[in-house]
Amino acid sequence: MKKRNIPFSPPDITEEEIAEVVDALKSGWITTGPKTKQFEQELSDYTGTNRTVCLNSATAGLELVLRVLGVGPGDEVIVPAMTYTASCSVIEHVGARPVIVDIQANHFEMDYDAVERAITSRTKVIIPVELAGIPCDHNRILEIVEKHRSTFVAASPLQEVFGRIVVLSDSAHAFGASYKGQKIGNVADFTAFSFHAVKNLTTAEGGAVTWKAHPNLDDEDLYRQFQIFSLHGQTKDALAKTKLGAWEYDIVIPGFKCNMTDIMASIGLAQLKRYEGLLERRAEIVAAYNQSFEGTRIQPLQHFHADYVSSMHLYITHIEGVTLAERNQIIEKMAEAGIACNVHYKPLPLLTAYANMGFDIQDYPNAYRYFEHTLTLPLHTQLSDEDVVYIIENVKEIVASVKGTI
Repeated sequence: MKKRNIPFSPPDITEEEIAEVVDALKSGWITTGPKTKQFEQELSDYTGTNRTVCLNSATAGLELVLRVLGVGPGDEVIVPAMTYTASCSVIEHVGARPVIVDIQANHFEMDYDAVERAITSRTKVIIPVELAGIPCDHNRILEIVEKHRSTFVAASPLQEVFGRIVVLSDSAHAFGASYKGQKIGNVADFTAFSFHAVKNLTTAEGGAVTWKAHPNLDDEDLYRQFQIFSLHGQTKDALAKTKLGAWEYDIVIPGFKCNMTDIMASIGLAQLKRYEGLLERRAEIVAAYNQSFEGTRIQPLQHFHADYVSSMHLYITHIEGVTLAERNQIIEKMAEAGIACNVHYKPLPLLTAYANMGFDIQDYPNAYRYFEHTLTLPLHTQLSDEDVVYIIENVKEIVASVKGTI
């Protein structure tokens, strides 16, 4: 087969997105304005939540949830070893202590028994990661936090509302996924989504936070708190200040600057209209991969399951029996064939920043074994059927050429 050039994850942009952006540019609103507010509402409609806050990244969303909750010095937040740094760096940003736990021996999810052992009276939040768009076992997580309700020590009014450890889902990969019939976004207490350029739904950069309804939560007040944190602590955004005589404002905290713009939201509005079709195409590609790799050493994470519907963001596989060097050799040979592959992720303790904080990869054997064997293939809606066949044929041939240990 003739050599192809297949990028790992290009954005899927059509004339619809371009037209929405042009409309924003012509409207005079290019920062946070009516399109951002519309996008927030449509995201809430999609996930079944009451309120959503659009921001400039999922990372900002994760951090602002911790800040709104009042998490800070002396507190602990539990996070899995197998994730991108953003899941953990935000804990450091607010001055809390990250507690990194290993993953399960045969799965990407955190080891829930290890999570239980890690809980102390200082634990305020658990951050499960919906890797590749595959939901975690939220029933098990809820069981854990309810079991430890009696030892929870609230340190802010919002923490008192929950009266237990708060579950903050890092759903950077999982927009569009669902767990036991509920959309991700309406499962964990709080959920952060990413709309980065490589995500299923993109706003170029961007993210959002939403939360599950709670009888003692004032959604409008909580939304306002996120707005204040995201815009310098200012009590009015630019749109509110345009109303006649409404220039007056106050700064109630020395806040941050991480709002979404209408230009970004415009892309998202167009993407959202097309999103179900984008997910259907991803499902077709995943099904083709799965069928082709049956009976081989190429073992993918499972996107199709009775308990959940994945967003199918990444096609992560594990190559049975290969060493780290052999896995890297496979990636290099795929690149020579014109196919860009990736690894998701290096475990946090392997990274200098976390090693310098005292985390030792030897304490995370499951995460390291996962990392050694993992290979992520291209999965995006720009792939043609011929591209998919080309990827399958090449990866099977290349893996077969690597002897491995079995």
